[in-house]
Amino acid sequence: MNTVSWRESGVDRTAGWRSENAAPVPTGIVVITDDISADKALRIAQRGSSLLWRGDFHNARQLMRALDRRLEKRASRSTQSSEPGEVFLANRKARAQRATILGKILIPLEPDYTVRLRRAPDAREACGHAYAQPVDQPTDDSSDSVGEETLVSLPELLGVISAYEWHRKGIEVAALGARIYPAHGVFAPTRDEYIDLVAGAPWPQGIDHPVVWDIGTGTGVLAAVLARRGAREVVATDINPRAVQCAQDNISRLGLAHRVAVIQADLWPYDDDEAGDSGRADVVVCNPPWIPGRPTSALEQGIYDPDSDVLHRFLSGLADHLTPQGEGWLILSDLAEHLGLRTREELLGRIDAAGLTVVGTLETTPRHSRAADSADPLHAARSKERTILWRVGARLST
Repeated sequence: MNTVSWRESGVDRTAGWRSENAAPVPTGIVVITDDISADKALRIAQRGSSLLWRGDFHNARQLMRALDRRLEKRASRSTQSSEPGEVFLANRKARAQRATILGKILIPLEPDYTVRLRRAPDAREACGHAYAQPVDQPTDDSSDSVGEETLVSLPELLGVISAYEWHRKGIEVAALGARIYPAHGVFAPTRDEYIDLVAGAPWPQGIDHPVVWDIGTGTGVLAAVLARRGAREVVATDINPRAVQCAQDNISRLGLAHRVAVIQADLWPYDDDEAGDSGRADVVVCNPPWIPGRPTSALEQGIYDPDSDVLHRFLSGLADHLTPQGEGWLILSDLAEHLGLRTREELLGRIDAAGLTVVGTLETTPRHSRAADSADPLHAARSKERTILWRVGARLST
């Protein structure tokens, strides 16, 4: 763990630095308390210094919200274009800048993840879930012991606490008639329309109990739905070890471990040169990140796909992993098309170039709150969004 150094009350201090998003180690730390104004805090942060909070925890949240309002107002004034793609890029840039500034508010954690601030929540279980259980560290009596504190940004800590609530309570999935329990850093299935598409899509003709692969399984929700539908065998993969553990936990909770195997892999569960039927599946499902772009956090990896890399690699390798009558089920929102980040012709061209043909499609209207939020800068595009399940099969050679 990296260390942070600063001077406080005339004493040189050090602490560990924790950031799930690999944010750089803070420099130029200024210790602040409840009496600081939002305008002054914003000026300090914009000069590049970080703000170590030593006041009331609820007041720290209020300060963060006040800074966010100021930054959002400035961003809205600077956006002039009406082109959806330009609005999207400007919005992404503004959000990244806001995240950088808000991330400069730092909260100290004790070695056991206790937050020793007035009115602070008990974050020990949440941090233990996100960061692994704390390890006892011997410390001396000096105030500059590295084990004394760990610093974390306030937005990250709030995200950790929120994610733990999702994990603790779970998310009801109607298609399963059960709850799924997401883990920190694993994209939660809060949008259920794509799950309903998978639950209702017909099996390939002539195959009643298919062997199914779920590529990029995340929480394992689609693997569970497919197993409950009658798949003979489901193999779920994810490159993220947290997602693998999360999916395994959910599959076990649902009593499906005898029919669903979860494997850590980059897309395909087996090597390309593996011979035999185990190297192919009757149905290969993939719900890749929907928007071309670079993620700025672990959670955004479920939304943004740099240069559509996952999408393109899935399509280019799919034909080699399907049985003769097999189908790939590609789940995509068309929001990227409405934002001008990808065209329908480009997607169809990728499908054709991969030796695939479209067997059919199913689509639905998103039900999330942003689709109806007229104040959203991207409302014009979101109001037209459709979520589509593309059924594709290997093109027969002539």
